[in-house]
Amino acid sequence: MPAVQCMPDGCVPCLTDLLETPVFSDSVLLYHAKGVILLSDYILRSSVVDRKVSTEPFCRAFAASTRDLVEEARVRHNTSPVVTAALGRLLTAAAMMGVTLKRDDERLVLKIEGDGLVKTLLAESNNRAEVRGYPGEPCVMIGANDKGKLDVAGAVRGYCTADGTMGGGILRVTRKGSAGEPFTGTSELVSGEIAEDLTYYYAASEQTPSAVSLGVLMNRNNTVRQAGGFILQLLPDTPEEIIVKLEARLSALPSVTTLLDRGLDAEGVLREALSGFDVTVTDKIPARFHCGCTRESVERVLLSLGYKELMSIADKPVEVHCDYCGSDYEYTREEVEALLKQLPQA
Repeated sequence: MPAVQCMPDGCVPCLTDLLETPVFSDSVLLYHAKGVILLSDYILRSSVVDRKVSTEPFCRAFAASTRDLVEEARVRHNTSPVVTAALGRLLTAAAMMGVTLKRDDERLVLKIEGDGLVKTLLAESNNRAEVRGYPGEPCVMIGANDKGKLDVAGAVRGYCTADGTMGGGILRVTRKGSAGEPFTGTSELVSGEIAEDLTYYYAASEQTPSAVSLGVLMNRNNTVRQAGGFILQLLPDTPEEIIVKLEARLSALPSVTTLLDRGLDAEGVLREALSGFDVTVTDKIPARFHCGCTRESVERVLLSLGYKELMSIADKPVEVHCDYCGSDYEYTREEVEALLKQLPQA
């Protein structure tokens, strides 16, 4: 079978890109054409110990398998391969970060605004690993990067036409709940590969030494073959010898999608990344793409417009589009008039 082009992973800053171009079999393509789920999505939460140094955990670790939810996002938004890669990485990160939220009503929002053609990427999650998100421009088509891979950084940050240098951008991380003001941390995009940008965000905005690796691998027919990632966060006062050992391990690690494509699950990827350390899985949380919008919730939005504004659009059918999941809700003139009757006239 012919080899096909795959997309690179966003990896930890010191991680060498060792992603190999995979060869696809007809059976794999047939599975995807029939919509068969090969791997279920989930998030692992773990603690990590180096018993040669201490019995106390030095790191908290998260790992994700997210192929199905990334594929659902691709279908819902009809994204091009490079946008699927970018959005899939952000959704995977949001799912892992979201499970750290303490309350059920809290939300975590990752938003990237860059100079590239994709313009905006947004992913939102909760503590149940339910994620939703969308790209500003779903059908970006650009050439491969200098490694022959899909150019996620170019799509996100763009290039200055004068000299070919990379453009810029901002990453915003917002935590919000029903009570209290939302908290937002920001940092500049350092690469546009998303994983490296999140690594920098953790260091610059939250003062948490971290390693983030994210990846999305595509099939020849542009469906999602593999998606996943991991986040490692060092706890305070981690001994220097452990840090050196961990950095050496990560620098020799193949990409996330390479490991997933070899047949490892998220736990296998995590244990491979932390080979030489003791990993204890403390939680396994099913993950899925879930918007939560309904016809009833859209009606509440229409009612929130007030009588005067809703009346101004009541002379024709109303269509409401959900950016997060791509769903459309249509209301006839009669249905809009019924909503007007629920409102006091101005």
